[in-house]
Amino acid sequence: MLNALGKTPNDKPCNTIDTLVGAKTEVKGDIVFFGGLRVDGKVRGNIIAKGEGNSTLVLSENATVTGNITVPHIITNGAIKGNVRAAERIELQSKAEISGDVYYKVIEMALGAVVNGNLVRESVETGQGNTQKGSVTRLKSAGESDSDDES
Repeated sequence: MLNALGKTPNDKPCNTIDTLVGAKTEVKGDIVFFGGLRVDGKVRGNIIAKGEGNSTLVLSENATVTGNITVPHIITNGAIKGNVRAAERIELQSKAEISGDVYYKVIEMALGAVVNGNLVRESVETGQGNTQKGSVTRLKSAGESDSDDES
């Protein structure tokens, strides 16, 4: 079943926190990490996960990020001002607020989470950078037959 969803054992999120940005800490500049990163303070810069691994970013309700985020797994309950790209999964908890576009494969939103921007689902087959285009199918009215479709 996991293969049908495009999952492999390496797609599991990291379950350890290797790096912590404390509640009274403000970082100015880009952060590049591998593994688990938890932010309780403020970051003014981009946050990027190194490699294509299972890196995870956790933002607490006190966290504020001003910059773009590119991480496979994201769990947020804080504020983000910038574009977000979650190659695998993003979880928006009830106090999460994103001002920017969100690119994702799987998304989970709790009641109260806010996104001011576009939600763009990246398809499983094509991967990063190629978005899945939807198609519209015209529905028939109750009195319409198949022959009406051909005219």
